[in-house]
This record gives sequence, C-alpha cells and structure tokens, in this order.
Amino acid sequence: MVMIGSVTQTIPPPAMEAAPSSFKVLGVRVDAVQIPEVIARMEAWIRARNRPHTIAVTGMHGVTEAKRDPALRQVINAASLVVPDGMPLVWLGRLYGHRLKRRVYGPELMLAFCRQTQAKGYRHFFYGGAPGVAELLAAKLAKRFPRLIVAGTYSPPFWPLTAKEEVEVIGTVRAAAPDVLWVGMSTPKQERWMQQFREALGVPVMVGAGAAFDLNTGRVSQAPMWMREHGLEWLFRLLAEPRRLWRRYLLRGPEFVWNVALELLRMKKFEAPQALPQKSPTL
Repeated sequence: MVMIGSVTQTIPPPAMEAAPSSFKVLGVRVDAVQIPEVIARMEAWIRARNRPHTIAVTGMHGVTEAKRDPALRQVINAASLVVPDGMPLVWLGRLYGHRLKRRVYGPELMLAFCRQTQAKGYRHFFYGGAPGVAELLAAKLAKRFPRLIVAGTYSPPFWPLTAKEEVEVIGTVRAAAPDVLWVGMSTPKQERWMQQFREALGVPVMVGAGAAFDLNTGRVSQAPMWMREHGLEWLFRLLAEPRRLWRRYLLRGPEFVWNVALELLRMKKFEAPQALPQKSPTL
C-alpha cells in the first residue's frame, strides 16, 4: 500500500511470468521452447533484474547423466529454463504433442542473441573454455557484432576452484556487472557451477553454453546443417573425436534409447528426486 494525500492505494504485485509448457524425459524437465522465445525470456529477465536465472542447454548426454545422478537431475530441474539442445528431445517433445520445429542449439542461441540484441547495450561475460578460449570467443563475437559489449572473460582451471579462487571469481564477475554470463564448461560441470554460484553472482541470466565456446571460435568443426537438423551430429562428433566421445555415444546413447523406450511403454517410471542441499560458494 501507498498513501497519496488522504487516499490509500494498493499497488498489485508484478504479474508472474507464465512458465512454458514442458515435458519429462527420464525425470528431467524439458521446456518446449524455441530460440525466439528463449531470447524473449532472457530479455525480460534482464529488464526485471529481480533475481538470477539459469538456462540449461540440454541434450541426450545431459539427460542420461542426470538419470544416473539424482543430484544432477535436481540441479537441472532447478534451472529457470531447460531447453532441448538435441534432436532426440525435439522428437520426444513432438511425440508428447508440442510443436517443436527445431532444437535450441547452444552455439546458435548465442549468436542469435548477440545479433538481435547488440544495439541494446547488454553486457556479456564469457566464463569457461580452455586457456585463452573465452578471450578468443569474445574477440570474434565483438568483430562479428560491432556493438556488442564484452564486460569480461575468465578461463577457469580444470580442477575445482579453491576458496580463494571462488572469492576472486565472484568479485571479478560482480565488478564486471554483466547482464548475461555465458558458461562454457562440459555437462555436468557447467550445470552444477551455475546452480552453486547463481545467488552469489547475481547475474540476471546465466546460460550453460557448453561446446558453443569451441564451435563459435572455430576451434572445433561443426557438423553440416543437414546432419545437425536430422539428429546425426553425434556421428560427426564421434568421427572427429573418437577417443573422447566413444563412451558417450556408443554406450550412453543406447542406454538413453532403452530407458526412453521403457518410459514410453510405461514399463518404468523415472521420478524427479526431492530437492537436495547445494554447496554454497565461499563469500
């Protein structure tokens, strides 16, 4: 309530943002959204600046890892958006009645957001990648989108941060005051990192962009569009990096298909776990 002269007026709370429609895959929530809607929600969160939001860019690999690790499943389900990065999730979404035309491909989401919003003054921070990759990504995007504002970059070590390093990272990001924090680490590391640091950093939008750092810098070749749009990107990546990815695609892939079949046939139900305590970063 506020007093205006002798008249008392009640100011209604801001309208709650409607949650997107979603479906479950092996206990993981997947939001039935496309890139334009994701960008619109990111901009709304930046304007509101009422709380930090995270976006989990998830495909078959993320869902399979979450099925094996209930704590990770809880972390992914706690994200503000869980977007379908893989074609198998798009196909399942269609099967459940959602009108999903395409996947929300992480590298494409990054480029589309930068292209459409570069004139709006949003500040971008790039966190992740091998040494020097975040800086290279920022430089390439700044060249491609001249009005893009790069607030900062940081390439973390491959080992867990020490308490002192946590404090330094939090201070660096908060001082940079980004509107969007792009996190480029592998699943499940990036999802856990965003959940752990979201409150301490206070950034309106954090996006687990994964391989977008390497793909958008050209360090790793992308599959041709026809392979990406027809669910064959896994084959391209397996042939390109067999030693690193054979287990993910040749072992985890069939496991995913088997479990999804059991779920669709209602022979097994995969429940989401109860909320689990999360480690708080050192402040």
